Amino acid sequence: MDAETLAPQSAPSLGVAIKTEIVIIGAGQAGLSSAYHLRQRGLEAGRGFVVLDQSPQAGGAWQFRWPSLTLSTVNRVHDLPGMAFSEAVDTSNDAVEAAVAVPRYFAAYEERFGLNVYRPVKVKVVCLRAERFRVETDRETFSARGIINATGTWETPYIPEYPGRDLFRGRQLHTRDYRTAAEFAGQHVVIVGGGISAIQLLNEISEVTSTTWVTRRPLQFREGPFDQEAGRAAVKLVEDRVRQGLPPNSVVSVTGLPRSPLIEAMEARGVLKRLPMFAEITETGVRWQDGTTQRADVLLWCTGFRSSLDHLAPLLLR
Repeated sequence: MDAETLAPQSAPSLGVAIKTEIVIIGAGQAGLSSAYHLRQRGLEAGRGFVVLDQSPQAGGAWQFRWPSLTLSTVNRVHDLPGMAFSEAVDTSNDAVEAAVAVPRYFAAYEERFGLNVYRPVKVKVVCLRAERFRVETDRETFSARGIINATGTWETPYIPEYPGRDLFRGRQLHTRDYRTAAEFAGQHVVIVGGGISAIQLLNEISEVTSTTWVTRRPLQFREGPFDQEAGRAAVKLVEDRVRQGLPPNSVVSVTGLPRSPLIEAMEARGVLKRLPMFAEITETGVRWQDGTTQRADVLLWCTGFRSSLDHLAPLLLR
């Protein structure tokens, strides 16, 4: 077997590493875009490049999002290069779940450009051997001149350490664990975080039960559309920070929160009453620095993600 004959759903094999020029790890937006541009530069799927994806089907992290995240509530889904989103999905129906629509688009994209994504396969470790990268997976091993890491963040949810977190007798969950608001009916939910996901979940949960909303810093709302110029400015802020060797801040820190009809409706309902972060977590809730307490049944951490990079540890990257 060589990289040229490697096809999706190949059976596990033993023996020498499969040689290719580039291994792309991940088949979300970044991975598929990278594969497209490699094709444009004359590399073919197989001998030229291989796309590895640990998910069972196309769609990246989108396939795992909660049902209420529809095309009307999600941040704009940007077209991948060479194929418009509308070519695979009826964009006039904004009630379609993002977990259905985006995987449909990604699958159509993979087929159109013959990307032959190899899945499900999990990359365990990447090492450097004799000026080539050795990519070890739970199936084959690959040898490549270069790698493009596009593993995203969905597999690495972040929950900050707070005093007493292990003492809490209620339920704690992260954004990625959320499914429906109905499961919290009759319980008091403390929602932590100031991003777009936190706002959406606060809105849904506050419709069925009582909530407390806390963030580390006051929110900054953005007036007007988030157009291409604003997008480029946001990207530059992120790029400048990363080039200094610093981790990116949250998305909302560079984009701001749009003052949408949803925000206005939440303000009218009195839901957007933001409190500063609590100082500690107790067995039955949370406590602020001034001694004020709030009983809680659920702590919902909408506190973002970290990059999934453990498999690159042997490379000693900064």
